[in-house]
Amino acid sequence: MTTRILGSENTILNRFIYELRDSAIQTDSMRFRRNLERIGEIFAYEISRTLQYESQEVTTPLGTLSMLLPVSKVVLSSVLRAGLPLHQGLLNYFDTAQNAFVGSYRKYHKDNSFEIKSGYLTSPPLEGKILILSDPMLASGASLLLAYKDLCEDTEPSHVHIVTVIAARDGVEYFEEHLKNKPVTLWIGAVDDELTAKSYIVPGLGDAGDLAYGEKLE
Repeated sequence: MTTRILGSENTILNRFIYELRDSAIQTDSMRFRRNLERIGEIFAYEISRTLQYESQEVTTPLGTLSMLLPVSKVVLSSVLRAGLPLHQGLLNYFDTAQNAFVGSYRKYHKDNSFEIKSGYLTSPPLEGKILILSDPMLASGASLLLAYKDLCEDTEPSHVHIVTVIAARDGVEYFEEHLKNKPVTLWIGAVDDELTAKSYIVPGLGDAGDLAYGEKLE
């Protein structure tokens, strides 16, 4: 497994992450979704540099020339519901990709403890393809790892790219421990050091799903 932290570089990505975090700006849910989408586009560009390319000839009104074009078969997958804007940003660039969707959630108990459950999965065949799995937040890592396992349980993609905007350091270490020998690249916007007992990232940005689509019943 390889980890890439794009926010450690000086790029426009940091502006979009800043706006996601800002408690005043993030009250505009349309802008919040759009910033997630733009971040997805940035990740898509970076991931495209890792794909397989072949030369193809194009005919223009004045002649022909050969160009290198990506030929890898890509499947995009997101964790519902917060992952949808990020997924759309990736899809804006990988517009011929097939798509998969995973539903996972926290099931809370009376003592305020919780466990991660999966409740929905739809996916095309993944064997030998490039899987790009996205979720805005990587807290403990349990739900995203469950999504990865659900998707890859009976198949082997040639490579898996996992995209998250903000990750807790504990979650990154959890992934590196459980996927250390897997053909996986973890792409992160920014890493925060603190994770609370309820698995909330600090300073983080709050609940990405609620900020994008409104509050939900627990």
